[in-house]
Formats: sequence, C-alpha cells, structure tokens
Amino acid sequence: MVAIFFIVLAAFTIPLIIISQQYGWEVTIAHQAIIVIAATLFCQLMRRKPMSELTGGFNLSAVKNCLIGIVAGALLMLFPAMFLMMCGFIDWQLGSGDVLSILNTTGVFILVAVAEEFLFRGFIFQRLRKSTGVWIAQLMIAAYFLLTHINNPGMTGTIKMLASINIFIASMMFGFAYIKTNSLVMPIAMHFMANWVQGTLLGFGVSGNEQARLMKPSFGDAPQWLTGGSFGLEASVPGLVCVIVTTFLLYRWKPIQAIEQSVTGKLNEEKTVTHSF
Repeated sequence: MVAIFFIVLAAFTIPLIIISQQYGWEVTIAHQAIIVIAATLFCQLMRRKPMSELTGGFNLSAVKNCLIGIVAGALLMLFPAMFLMMCGFIDWQLGSGDVLSILNTTGVFILVAVAEEFLFRGFIFQRLRKSTGVWIAQLMIAAYFLLTHINNPGMTGTIKMLASINIFIASMMFGFAYIKTNSLVMPIAMHFMANWVQGTLLGFGVSGNEQARLMKPSFGDAPQWLTGGSFGLEASVPGLVCVIVTTFLLYRWKPIQAIEQSVTGKLNEEKTVTHSF
C-alpha cells in the first residue's frame, strides 16, 4: 500500500506540474497540502477505512492535544532562544513584517505543517508501523524527512551536520507525538508552532528560509554552531538539546487516556479471572 500511495501521489502531482508550466503559475504549498490529503483519502477509500483512522477523532481530546502541541512547539524554540539571549550571544531588534505579511506567513506555516505531517506521519507511517514495527517505521520516516530537507538553503559545513541531526530527531519527535495520541492534531500543532515561533516571532530562519518576522535577531560574533546562523535554531546546539529532551519526554509520556485504557483493561482482566472461579 505504501507503493500505491506514492503512485497515487505521482498521479496527482505530475499533471499539476505540467499544467502549472503550461500556464506559468506556481505550485504552492496549498496545492501540495491538497494533493497529499487527496492521495491519503484515496488510499483510505481503497482500504475502506475512514480518514479518522489516521487523523484521530475531532473531539475534546483533539482540542487538548492541539493545545499541548502548541505549547510544546513554542517552548521548543523559546528555551534555546532565551538561553542564547541570557548568555549574551544574541539580542533582538524590531522586525519589518506588516500585518498582511505576518498573516500570510502564518498561513504558509499552517499549510507546511499540514502537508508534511500528512505525508510523513499519515498513511505511509501507519502502513510502515503495521508491517515493520514502530522503531523501524520511525527510522525510515526520519531518513525520508531528512532527505527532503537536505538541500535547504545554508546546509553547509557544521550547520549541515547539526541541522541534519536535528531534523532527523525532530521527525522522531513528531512521530512520538502521533503514536502517543493516535492523532495528527498534536504533531501538526507542534510543527506549526515551532516554525512560527522560530521564524515569525523570533525572526530566525526556518530550515534556511527567511520570512516576514516580528523581531530580527542580531548574532554579533557568536559562532554559527551556537546560534544556527541563517538556517535557524534547528542548526544550533541549544536547539538540538531541546529537540532531544522533548523527544525523550514524548517517548516517556503516558497520556491520561492511555492510562485509563490500561486501568480499564486490567479491571476487565480481573473481572474475567473472578468470574472464571
């Protein structure tokens, strides 16, 4: 089914690219998000399974997971930025982004998070989990995630090494966010908020790309391995430490619903044993 997904994805993508070249318009991130979701929906229909099998239900738990994801994504970037500021390695000036450009950038970050999480934590990840197990699926998707980012602007020297490690582990971090909640809501919220805080709020690059920003950082003479340079906090040592810590916490995290299910299962087992006597 993974191969079928890529065939369907190509069947949607190739005609769009041809049409865009014919009429001279750009294939935007919105188009990419629609294509990935459409391919996912098509494959789920082939399996006669609902989209909620991948996305999770839209209920109170989804709202809670969204809020947790937003907070976690924000802290993921705020902690290394505050550390660098308190140590005197960076300071900020007012950015040049106006309201319209900030709203546009925010919309782009939302679409990036949706497109990438549907692609990397959606149908492919779920099929790999069933066939290979969680860890192999995590490693395979992390390698794929890194491969799609490997030629981003600024990926050279030490920055390339740090960014590559960070991106690889970040994929596993988002994977654990999905595994613990059985929903794409938390990884999408984390992904969006980490990019938004890093780029739009704090003014760093986001995977080497610049965007409208509320603040602009000044690095002075601080080394790039410490600040991430133009690539962003994703390529900094403090940023890497925060990603590793967050990934470990998600791996160890036991959501309340999981604990409740475990307790319910044990109670049912005890009842079964009692009735057997």
